[in-house]
Amino acid sequence: MIYFTLFWTFFKIGAFTFGGGYAMLPLIEEEVMGHGWMSMEELVNFIAVSESTPGPFAVNISTYVGTETAGVLGAFCASLGVVLPSFVIIMIVAKCFLAFKKNKLVQYGLSGLRPAVVGLIAAAVISVGKTAFFPEGYSNAVFSTLKFVLGVALFASMIIASRKKYHPISIIIISAAVGVGAGYLGLLG
Repeated sequence: MIYFTLFWTFFKIGAFTFGGGYAMLPLIEEEVMGHGWMSMEELVNFIAVSESTPGPFAVNISTYVGTETAGVLGAFCASLGVVLPSFVIIMIVAKCFLAFKKNKLVQYGLSGLRPAVVGLIAAAVISVGKTAFFPEGYSNAVFSTLKFVLGVALFASMIIASRKKYHPISIIIISAAVGVGAGYLGLLG
């Protein structure tokens, strides 16, 4: 039964989220937390790992949740569930590409989806930020912690690096190195 539940849960996530991994975060959070498969802290930690490892975010996180919940077969079911809707939709769109390309209703629909995707990404940023910086609730003391200052400095550095067209891999490696170094030195404790 858990295998079907994993498949169906990630099938819904794959079928009803548009805009990529970040847009999926609110639905992933709700489903994973709703089933009690992991804590918010575990989920946030794996989001960081998932973004730092090769492969699509949705596949990485579904594989992880499936493995943690039901082993290798659980990972397969969850991963298949998240990938199958996109595969089917892409096959249909590829078959009908020219008709979709010029169809005004499709163009209007996509125009309507863009703001929704931005909203979903913003909701994910707020949710992850809340868990990362305010795990025990809001407090002004958080703003003076080294963890918060380091997070803001890394975020600002990433914005600058992306504007200067630094390769994303270098940004990920530098951010991970700073986090490991700060953790090793006990600065994030």
